[in-house]
Amino acid sequence: MPTTLESIAQALGSGLPVLLIQLLVTLALLVVGVAVYSRITPFDERRLVAAGNTAAGLTYGASITALAIPLAATLVTNGAVIDIVLWGVVALVLQLIAFAAATLLIRDLHRQIEAGNVASAAVLAGMQVAVALINAAAIAG
Repeated sequence: MPTTLESIAQALGSGLPVLLIQLLVTLALLVVGVAVYSRITPFDERRLVAAGNTAAGLTYGASITALAIPLAATLVTNGAVIDIVLWGVVALVLQLIAFAAATLLIRDLHRQIEAGNVASAAVLAGMQVAVALINAAAIAG
């Protein structure tokens, strides 16, 4: 009969590799999502953040969070890596569509962010996180 320490070692030996693979796949999806988001935005948020633009920092941080929330839901609801990838891609596409819709709803969004308009940034951030939460709930079913 295995000791408690041996049981723990066995559990780690079988579960840790799965955890690490799922974590790395999901983080890779997040990196890809952030890269795509950065490419489709009409402004360079990283440059604006480096220059101290609070509005850009708020929208960039909210965007990363909004991309991560539904990816986390894919981890909760899917055990197979292929399911995590498939649903993760779906989640990212939905989030990117939400960003595109928000840019249509907020007039001159890119100019407002570049000008440091924190109010517009907060509206965009709220919209992105709200859609992310709904997206995550839909994924979780």
